[in-house]
Amino acid sequence: MSDLVIAIDGPAGSGKSTVARTVAELLGWSFLDTGAMYRAVTCEAIFRGIEVHDAVAVAGVADDVSLTTLPRVTVNGRDVEDEIRGDEINVAVSVVAANPEVRASMVARQREFAAAQPLGTVVEGRDITTVVFPHASIKVFLTASLEERARRRGDEGEDSVARRDEADSTRAVSPLRQADDALVLDTTGRDVEDVAQEIVQWLKHNLSR
Repeated sequence: MSDLVIAIDGPAGSGKSTVARTVAELLGWSFLDTGAMYRAVTCEAIFRGIEVHDAVAVAGVADDVSLTTLPRVTVNGRDVEDEIRGDEINVAVSVVAANPEVRASMVARQREFAAAQPLGTVVEGRDITTVVFPHASIKVFLTASLEERARRRGDEGEDSVARRDEADSTRAVSPLRQADDALVLDTTGRDVEDVAQEIVQWLKHNLSR
């Protein structure tokens, strides 16, 4: 098993998922979308009729739910790939992601996943470089203008994306922040392949030192 991890952080719409997937493909590594995990828990809580502000009940969902993120996101065998990208989940996921017990459960799963991969793992999320994998092989923080990020999020809009930024960066548990030793890349107007190649080259440079 490999302990090689590329950890990619950044705000909503900065390109984390797309870039991380591309880097994983270039390297032949595994890919983990941690944001989809929180969305999946949120989706299942709502599906069960649980109020997302009920911290104890939602934590129970996080502990017992069976979920996968590839090739599509499933919860207890139910395909929720499209459902977790809807407006209801967009609004509710920040509440669930701020739940300390949910985060503890998801972080444990994320570390277990990476530890089981044969070559290496590209992991993306909002606390990956600072909390989940603070000793990652390399850390990357992606940014982009608010206008660009809102455009990428489709119907979500600038106001919604800005609210997500505020919620993610000010929550008490594992807030979004840039790691001091992260490679910062502004993806505004940049080609995904170009950004991914820069990350791969940075990895090779670090591993060769």
